[in-house]
Amino acid sequence: MRAPTGNQHELTFGTLSATVTQVGAGLRRLRLGDVDLTEPFPESATPPSGCGIVLAPWPNRVKDGAWTHDGVLRQLALTEPAKGNAIHGLLRYRPYELVERTASSVTQAAVIVPEPGYPFLLDTTVRHELEANGLAVTHTVTNAGEAPAPVALGAHPYPKIGDVPTGELTVTVAAATHFEVDERLNVVGESAVDGTEFDLRSGRAVGGLRLDDGFADVAVTAGRASHILAAPDGRRVVVWGDEAFRYVQVYTSRTFATDTASDVAIAIEPMTAPANAFNTGRGVRWLAPGETWTVSWGIRAEGFTG
Repeated sequence: MRAPTGNQHELTFGTLSATVTQVGAGLRRLRLGDVDLTEPFPESATPPSGCGIVLAPWPNRVKDGAWTHDGVLRQLALTEPAKGNAIHGLLRYRPYELVERTASSVTQAAVIVPEPGYPFLLDTTVRHELEANGLAVTHTVTNAGEAPAPVALGAHPYPKIGDVPTGELTVTVAAATHFEVDERLNVVGESAVDGTEFDLRSGRAVGGLRLDDGFADVAVTAGRASHILAAPDGRRVVVWGDEAFRYVQVYTSRTFATDTASDVAIAIEPMTAPANAFNTGRGVRWLAPGETWTVSWGIRAEGFTG
């Protein structure tokens, strides 16, 4: 039987192991020894709730799937039909081509071809590489067309510490601003997190949170933004991004279907632009013809022994 996510690229580095899929260049599993560092899902399944997928050429939602470019209204496919939005870009269900493979890394490529809602031609690559204490993911996007192209990127990992119920973990999100949304989860406002339930900068227990919320003004220290999931014994899983990842979405699910189901799952999604960026312009990178943009994010384990 063929896996619905295509070829499975098994990576190892010391006691670290990972599985990266061909479809969506997704992260299906990341493990340190026998402890899962991300929510895994079965080889026989498609990624539940966007688990591990690449978000390109935009993350999150475009309201009504509509935006205006050069005076022309562009209509994207409504890939979130229940809410009437276009969500998470154009590569979620695309098979990638293998570019390079080693024992600890895999590089895959996919082309974004012009379509009515996004009339641009992009060459993209994603490199997953295991390294000391974690995983580094590097994206490149090259404008292969003849006109400037708007681009934003994101990722959709669900970090965990597999031998501790996720609800007992503490999440710290280094963001000073929260996006307010309507019933369709489209942004309607923005406010400081100070003194609100959305201030996650000092850590909150995951079990008490119910979130599908975007954040801005992410703190960057020494060139990296870091968001942390911590166990009571001091072990931590850090989702980091380089200076391009100034936004983050945090999502909790109590109906998440994995092969190691827990009480709750939490997605920490580093993003280079927030929801509806094609309409607001916020965080969008306009690539000139022939220009290449490179960004990196990753997952790091801290405090683990053995």
